[in-house]
Amino acid sequence: MLELIKAVGLGLVVLLPLANPLTTVALFLGLAGDMNYQERNRQSLQASVYVFIIMAVAYYAGNVVMDTFGISIPGLRIAGGLIVAFIGFRMLFPQQEAGHSMEAEHKLDEMSERKSVNIAFVPLAMPSTAGPGTIAMIISTASTIHSGTPFAPWIITVAPVLTFFAVSLILWACLRSSGAIMRLVGKGGIEAISRLMGFLLVCMGVQFMINGTLEVITTYHAG
Repeated sequence: MLELIKAVGLGLVVLLPLANPLTTVALFLGLAGDMNYQERNRQSLQASVYVFIIMAVAYYAGNVVMDTFGISIPGLRIAGGLIVAFIGFRMLFPQQEAGHSMEAEHKLDEMSERKSVNIAFVPLAMPSTAGPGTIAMIISTASTIHSGTPFAPWIITVAPVLTFFAVSLILWACLRSSGAIMRLVGKGGIEAISRLMGFLLVCMGVQFMINGTLEVITTYHAG
């Protein structure tokens, strides 16, 4: 049991800096400003479940999926960077929603049909928490863990699932506490956080693409 705890702790040390739940909380603050309490809690739970599923699939089937479709780690980083940058641009330069226009204010039937946007999978789960860096780390670890590890085979089987569950639980707890932060900073503060996070996401997306391009260049020269 002590070895299992040690393996899970090692996994958390590796994954938490990459997943960075606090960054996801800041992103959630910027995107969930108009949601009510129940909707925020539902999105928080969904995002946590999605993160667990993404990490589990990346660990157990990541290499097979990427080899089947011919996707490389640099390609994964560049694609993730494009998604992150696109989301960042939309947060940095938000468009006026149709439901906020003057015409919609006088049409109660149209307003009643408006549905809240689901942000649980994109961008909270992916690419904010289980992003290209996290997925790449999980896939590379899964491909090498069976060859040189001091842990018993049953620990290698059980520890990844417990580690992914722990990361998802930490994310859920952080997102649930974001409601208190929303009430504290107010709507103006939420908009400011949204613009700031948009700028940071653009920078992160560009950096992801740079890293992926550098990996391609390095692999090309090495070959």
